[in-house]
Amino acid sequence: MFREWWFWVIILVVILLLFGTTRLPGLAKSMGESMRVFRKEVKGLGDDVKADEAQKTTETSAKSETPSDTKS
Repeated sequence: MFREWWFWVIILVVILLLFGTTRLPGLAKSMGESMRVFRKEVKGLGDDVKADEAQKTTETSAKSETPSDTKS
C-alpha cells in the first residue's frame, strides 16, 4: 500500500502545501538536531548500563576475595 510511487508524491505535495518551501529547511534542521540529541542520550544510557554492570561485577568479585571470618 505504501510502496506506490504516487502515494509518496501526494504526501510530498501535501507537506509542501502545509509548510511551504521556506519553512521546510528549518524543520529538517531541527529534526536532525533532535535525532542527534536522541542518539547521544540513547548511547549515554547504554554506557551507563555497562558501567553499572561493571561496577556490580567488581563489587561481587571484591566480596568473594575477602576472607570470611571463621570461629573455631
